[in-house]
Amino acid sequence: MTARRVSVLMGGMSAEREVSLASARSVAEALRGLGHDVRCIDAGPDLLAIVSDLQAHRPDVVFNAMHGRFGEDGSIQGVLDWMGIAYTHSGVRASATAMDKDAARTVFMAAGLPVADGLVMTPAQLEPADPMPAPYVIKPLNEGSSVGVEIILPGSNRRSTVASEWTFGDQMLVEEYIPGRELTVGVLEDRALTVTDITPMGSGPSFYDYQAKYASGGSRHELPANIHPAAFEQARALALAAHRALGCRGASRTDFRYDDSAGPDAPGRLVILETNTQPGMTPTSLLPEQAQTACGMDYATLCQWMIDHATCRT
Repeated sequence: MTARRVSVLMGGMSAEREVSLASARSVAEALRGLGHDVRCIDAGPDLLAIVSDLQAHRPDVVFNAMHGRFGEDGSIQGVLDWMGIAYTHSGVRASATAMDKDAARTVFMAAGLPVADGLVMTPAQLEPADPMPAPYVIKPLNEGSSVGVEIILPGSNRRSTVASEWTFGDQMLVEEYIPGRELTVGVLEDRALTVTDITPMGSGPSFYDYQAKYASGGSRHELPANIHPAAFEQARALALAAHRALGCRGASRTDFRYDDSAGPDAPGRLVILETNTQPGMTPTSLLPEQAQTACGMDYATLCQWMIDHATCRT
């Protein structure tokens, strides 16, 4: 293995800044342990400062550990392409499309992949009336880590409050609520890994929210998931198909809802929630756990794999 100069981009300006910092610290430690020359760049609002740092130190590769807007939506990917610096994870088009939930839904539907019924609307349109029978889910179009997600239950008076207090842009995605389990499948380039069944713990929301994702003990992960074998393989196939439909490269992770209300003897309904082009790399993150289980790939080896697969579009 050849030692490389690696710049780890971290932080950013999105609601997932703290998650990014946690991911980056673990990545930097692992890469240093492998003998690489690692420099961390806290990417703030001054783009010129980021570009100047990269020009001054000219890394062999950038490990993009940012999440959310600017880091995951094609913005920084475009800068790195322009500079001719190889970087981890997906390029501009796949990143931008996956980050926009409505655009991603359009791609998935065109590829024949299952998504929930839904529509895009403004908070003003939501406020006076339910757009579909409850329960239904309200999501920001361009946030990750379940930031801003709300479930509106039958008889709830939350709808108008959510609409009036909305801070995630001038549009929102409203989708039917899919009962059942939360599943996720990681993909490394052309290989779907395993299926994780995620159970949120504690007294919070009954879905995989921000707290469940990143707090110690916030969720229980069962992998491989104990689901119908046909559904297990279908989830893996759909994750790989989503990765390819979006044009992802390197690592991705696709999240599903799995309605198994028909019972254990029949495969249930799988619905794609989203594909993450910058999967978390914190100590509680799902992709490193799957890589270890499915491939015997420890955390440091996964980080090495990511920089080995780094590239740019010049």
